[in-house]
Amino acid sequence: MKHQQATLRFLGATDTVTGSRYLIESGGQRVLVDCGLFQGYKRSRERNRAPFPVAPTSIDAVVLTHAHLDHTGYVPALVRDGFGGPVYATEGTLELCKLILPDSGHLQEEDARYAFDRGSSQYSPPLPLYTAADAVKSLNSFTIHGFDTPLELGGGMELTFLPAGHILGAAQVHVRIGSHSVHFTGDLGRADDPFMYPPRPLAETGVLVTESTYGNRKHSAVDPEKQLGEIITRVAKRGGVIMFAAFAVGRAETLMLYLSRLRRKNAIPDIPVYLNSPMAIDASGMYQRHREEHHLRQDEYENMYKLAKLTRTADESKLLNLRGGPMIIISASGMLTGGRILHHIAAYGPDPKNAIILSGYQAGGTRGAILAAGERELRIYGEGVKIRAEVIQMESLSAHADSDGLIAWMKEAEKEPRMTYITHGEPEASDALRIRIKRELGWRARVPEHLEQISIEDPR
Repeated sequence: MKHQQATLRFLGATDTVTGSRYLIESGGQRVLVDCGLFQGYKRSRERNRAPFPVAPTSIDAVVLTHAHLDHTGYVPALVRDGFGGPVYATEGTLELCKLILPDSGHLQEEDARYAFDRGSSQYSPPLPLYTAADAVKSLNSFTIHGFDTPLELGGGMELTFLPAGHILGAAQVHVRIGSHSVHFTGDLGRADDPFMYPPRPLAETGVLVTESTYGNRKHSAVDPEKQLGEIITRVAKRGGVIMFAAFAVGRAETLMLYLSRLRRKNAIPDIPVYLNSPMAIDASGMYQRHREEHHLRQDEYENMYKLAKLTRTADESKLLNLRGGPMIIISASGMLTGGRILHHIAAYGPDPKNAIILSGYQAGGTRGAILAAGERELRIYGEGVKIRAEVIQMESLSAHADSDGLIAWMKEAEKEPRMTYITHGEPEASDALRIRIKRELGWRARVPEHLEQISIEDPR
């Protein structure tokens, strides 16, 4: 009988920083590592509507690195369209997905209704990619698997989750296939993250698949706490509203940590702080339940949530748009792709006394990236909104390792991989990291093509 090579196919995240999807085939089994949404440019987003590259019914298992939508957001559609196997995730990832995936379905339904009412969609009628009900149903497929415990997947494949830092539950995924192996970084956290412990050092592997979100950039050396203090003091003095566009899982908590430290030192004015993100509020208890994953002290945790007024209902959110400044609003989404932050920006963005803070990476094609590039008009729910508010991008708040961090992490490996594939980055970032890996480490490295298939046993 002819030996069938184990293969890896890049179904996403090859020419963009979103849509993480990697298909491993071995011994007649198919395992999908990550099942993310494409975000940003329309060309990328349209891939979400295209038929999945392989039949969902032909996939035996899904493995998730962490809960962010660009890694998990297509799971409800995959299950709805026939996938019937297990979705393996850490406990932290499952807990967050219980919040993130139904919220994603709800927002898509809401956006479709809004587009229908406004007549602002090219589709008639506009339909969500999936519904909140689809998302809730997909959660029944999840199976919790812990860190550092090998799991047999069939087809000779063995999976191990390793801590990645980044956010709660985030994992690197190591897949062993006989004497061969492939290692996925997922999103790799920072060595100096104020919340999370550093990612586990790179173990020996034949094939490495690394993210490259910040592959061509280094995080600012500016102290983010000091920078935040200066911004808030400046804007509050002119009576402005400070709008933090925060990723509801990870960055919202980091912002509240810095704000609580600043408030305790009397380094910022005593103005109201509103956490206007039901998801971030619901995620707060996770830090208590998963203390082994982070180094946040109990007193800091308590001070964070004493600081902010928690805004849950839509009516409470609408009232914030009538209140005026000075005040601080922390709301999702971090790249301005949807959520309550858009309503706040529509209300307060046209006034120059206010400020919008982008708290991390902005994928190309998103409203956040448009603002970060200097454009000062946003299309929000079919209408143009002039942005005269001050706009600040604080990449120092990112939860991703930067280019130096990625190279430093790779340098710790005892043995170089036979091939490193650079994914999950914009083309410039991926290629810049490829060059650094080859020049500084002397490793073989490539940026794969969308839908390209390679041999795990003989990578090229």
